[in-house]
This record gives sequence, C-alpha cells and structure tokens, in this order.
Amino acid sequence: MINLFALFVLLSSVASHGYSETFLDGIKNYGPPPEVLNRIDPNNKRYDFIVVGAGSAGSVLANRLSENRKWNVLLLEAGGPESILHLIPILVGYFQLTSFNWGYKVEPQANACLGMINRQCSWPRGKALGGTSTLNYLIHTRGNKLDYDIWAALGNDGWSYKDVLHYFKKSEKFHVPGINNSTYHGDKGYLCVEHVPYHTELAKAFLKAGVQLGYKVVDYNGEDQIGFSYIQANIDKGTRCSASKAYLRVNRPNLNIVTGAMVTKVLIDENSKRIYGVEYVQNNQRKKVYCSKEVILSAGTIDSAKLLMLSGIGPKDHLEELGIKVVQDLKVGYNMYEHVGFLGLTFLVNKPVSLLGSRVARPTVLLQYFLNRNGLISIPGGAEALAFIRTKYAPDSRPDVELLFASGSLHSDGGLVLKKALRISDELYDTVYKPIENQDSWSIWPIMQSPRSVGRLTLKSKDPFEAPKMEPNFFTHPADVEIILEGLKHAINISKTEPFQEYGTKLHDIKIPGCTNFEFASDDYWRCAIKHLPSMMNHEIGTVKMGPATDPDAVVDPQLRVYGVQGLRVADASIMPTMPTGHVNAGIFMIGEKAADMIKEAWYS
Repeated sequence: MINLFALFVLLSSVASHGYSETFLDGIKNYGPPPEVLNRIDPNNKRYDFIVVGAGSAGSVLANRLSENRKWNVLLLEAGGPESILHLIPILVGYFQLTSFNWGYKVEPQANACLGMINRQCSWPRGKALGGTSTLNYLIHTRGNKLDYDIWAALGNDGWSYKDVLHYFKKSEKFHVPGINNSTYHGDKGYLCVEHVPYHTELAKAFLKAGVQLGYKVVDYNGEDQIGFSYIQANIDKGTRCSASKAYLRVNRPNLNIVTGAMVTKVLIDENSKRIYGVEYVQNNQRKKVYCSKEVILSAGTIDSAKLLMLSGIGPKDHLEELGIKVVQDLKVGYNMYEHVGFLGLTFLVNKPVSLLGSRVARPTVLLQYFLNRNGLISIPGGAEALAFIRTKYAPDSRPDVELLFASGSLHSDGGLVLKKALRISDELYDTVYKPIENQDSWSIWPIMQSPRSVGRLTLKSKDPFEAPKMEPNFFTHPADVEIILEGLKHAINISKTEPFQEYGTKLHDIKIPGCTNFEFASDDYWRCAIKHLPSMMNHEIGTVKMGPATDPDAVVDPQLRVYGVQGLRVADASIMPTMPTGHVNAGIFMIGEKAADMIKEAWYS
C-alpha cells in the first residue's frame, strides 16, 4: 500500500521547501502541549480527580473537569502521544500492527473467525493518548433514537435520546456541506465532524444506487437514519481528529497528563469501601497516586472491566478462584456484545477507479494530500459511505443492518496490511485474494446491528500485565448469521444497479477454503463464508453494565457510580447496557460529556 518511507521523505520536503502551510497547519499542536505531559508531584500530591485512560471518554473528562481551575485533575495513559502519521487517514491499518495497539484477540471460536489464524479474530484497542480514536476508521454515528430510549426504559433515568442529544451536540464541531440543522448538530464543540474531503467515483455510484433502489440520501445523525450517505467522520480538513487532538490540546496548570503509566489497581479502603487512589507502573517502577474526590475509569470495555476485577470488584466466584480478595461482588465482565459483519463481499470492476495500494502511493497522489489535505490518502482505510437498512428480520423501527462501503477490498494493499491486521490465514488469502491482486474492486461489509450472541470477559490470572480472556461467543445465536446473510443479499442487489454496472461490476467468485462443498452464492455457502470471514467492528460494549439498583446484572448506576463502593465511576463503552446502532465512538464521547456534567453537579453542591 503506501510506502511509509516515501511519506516521511515527502513530509520532510513539504516542510523544508514551504510548499504549503495547509498540511503543516493540520499537524501543529495535534497533541497536548509538552508542558502538561508527565508533570506529577513527586510527593504524591493528592489530586481531586484521577482519570484512567485517555481515550474518547477519558480525554473529554480530563478536559471538562479541569475547566474548574480549583480542581487538580490527573489523566493516566498506558500508551504515549500519537505520532504525526496518525493524522493521515489512509494509514489506519498500519497502526493496528504497531505498539499503539494493545494487540488483543478473542479466544478461538467454534462458529466464527474460521478463516483467521488459530480461529482468533483481532480486537484492536488503542494504546495512546486518544485511545482507540487514534486507530479506528473515524466513522461518526450516534445510534438510533430508540437505542437510548430503551436505555431509559431499562431504568437508566437521564439516558433517553432527549437527554443525551444535548451531549452529542455539545461535543461536535459539525461542518458537513448541505447540512445545517441546529436541532441535531452543534458547531462549538471540540470534536470535528466532517465529510471526507474526497470521494471516489465508486462512492458516488453507491449513493446513486441507493436512490435507484428507493432510499433517500440522509443525515443519519439527524431525524432519519434509514438511507444512504457518505460517512460523517472525525476529520479535521483531511486529517484525523482523535480524542487527543480534539480535547487534550489545552494548557491548564491544574491538568496533568502522564503517559506510559499503566494502572494496575484501584486503591480501596477495606473498612469504608472508599476509593483513595490508584497504583500504576511507569518505566518498570510501581507508583501510587491519591485523590480526594473520585477515580474515573475510562480504560474501555476490556481494560475497565479488567481493572475492576484486579481491584477486587467483580464476580465473587471468579475472583476467589484467582486468589483476589473480594471487595464487592458484581457482575463485571458479563453482557459483552460486538457488532459483527462479513468481510468477503468483493466486487471487481473494469475501470481504474478504486483505492489500489499502487495507485495511492503515486507521487502525484501523495503530493495532492500534503499540499491540499485531499485525495485518496484522506480516505480512512477505504471507508467512504454507508447505508442503514431494515431487513425482514427487523423487530422494530430501527435499522438492523449497516452496509459499509469501501472503495477497495482485502487484496487492495497486496496483502501487506489488512491481511495481517485481520489475522486472515495464508490459505484463505492466497486462495481467494492473491489471484486478484492489482485488480480494481469495491466491497460492502454487511453488519448486523442488534447482536443476540453475548460474550464474557474474565481474567486469566491476577497478573495485571496478562491480557484478559475474551470469549465473545460469536454466532452462538443463529439469528446473527441470518441477519448478516440478509444484509449480504441487499449488498448484491446494490451491485446490480446501473450506477455500478457502468463499471462492469462482477462479484468475485473464488470459493473460500472450507466452503467449497457448497454451491457458490447459495445461502449455505454464504453462511459458511460469514463464519470464515466475519468483520469485527471493534465496538465491544457492556462489561460494566449500567442499570438501576433493581437490575441484578448492573455494575454502575445511572450516575455511573460503581455499586457498593464510594468515589469510583466508570465512563466508557463498557457501561452501555445494550448495543447502539451503527458505530460506538460518537456515543463514547457523549458518555464522557455527560459524565463530566454529572460529576460537576455532584461536587458543586
């Protein structure tokens, strides 16, 4: 795909010759000011608030809580600052192969990930200031109104759509051409929401195909979600707008950001069950830091649950089995869900219009990006557009399938990045995709929206440096495969429309190993293929479920306070009681904004 050395050379050339201020303006101050990094009192100063994890929610909380100059706020992040190259959207896949990714993978699956190495799909999680927003595909979707009304109906007062809309708007610096709707969008927030500045001809055909099939082109973060659209993305004029870039570019004497600090335990007074600080490891040294008000865990669905259990907050039987002293018996690690789709729909075309790696690496394309922050390199990993649709299985008014459009496929980078990031086996790639390397293509990933299969996260040991056991139980509920299959059929119908037939679109028909005994394109073939090549959307949620005191599975209350202990909240995707429609990152920013206001209200009185 893109030669990284060529990027460095070109970037240096742009900087030294002054070809453009446009890209340089985009990279200036993209992270926290140096003076706020790794500034901590050597005498273990007692902070008011300690935020663990600098991802999409943690960055928001650090910013918003430090708005009160009387409060000292400490943000602890296990990773380091993001690099300049993180800002280049096309490079998303590369960073999933680096130390900026925790490198998590699920347990070997019986019904899914069959075409991946050891039947294990990867679950990329960002390890950097900005968290997973530094290596995701930048897609900004809020979910459906009904998603949040269901949260409220479950007993989570204050979490209806009417309640959370304010926080979606508060977070946004919204600038999408043709959409100027203050009812649904805000323009004064920190988080950039824009269209990608460049669209391929194939993406334009996708929208035209939707119209031909009777759908509208919609603002899916507005009143109507069902329809087709270019993606709304966390893009700042062609560069990645991560949580760090959006929220941590502030220089406040009361905000301290410490990187390379892996929190290993929450400190709890055993008598009062009150939180008084955290323990962390930095540069192989174990340290403690204290707080007077609250610790807020924003380490994500995997690591917030892991940290709670390491601290003695979790299922009693599981903790006792590992020799961890139980502080509070709660169902941490349960209720784990993920959006799953299908990677294997590839459509070949007969014109040079797709996102081929060899095309992206051309000097003219590189120059176009660095001079204007535009062109193929501004496309986040190839994702350009999406559609939300209702299939015959939809149980309510919400879409039950997302169709994510990409102007390339698994072979488009010559097997250099996507194959490795997704853990696709050599046998599958060499059989299906190697024969079509250097051929133009496009793809649609059909993604089911309300997963029925539920997983669980547990600890493998009480060693904080050992990854937890992630058992998602993909496709243990048969409905999940059937919904993806129905979405797949809609995607194939899109390929047959006149806008795509102009490019000679043809479904790639080499059979996936393990499915060769089925007739190609039969329902049974697709069911087999889905199980071999599922798409992980990295939207895992729910392991620290929010719910009222009457919910036996709830870990935090609707104020995000952990039941049974004082001074501890969780604010990230782990608290989501059910899966929102679409992608979850926008919802995590919302949770951070709402949590900050709840905390302010609690301590102002």
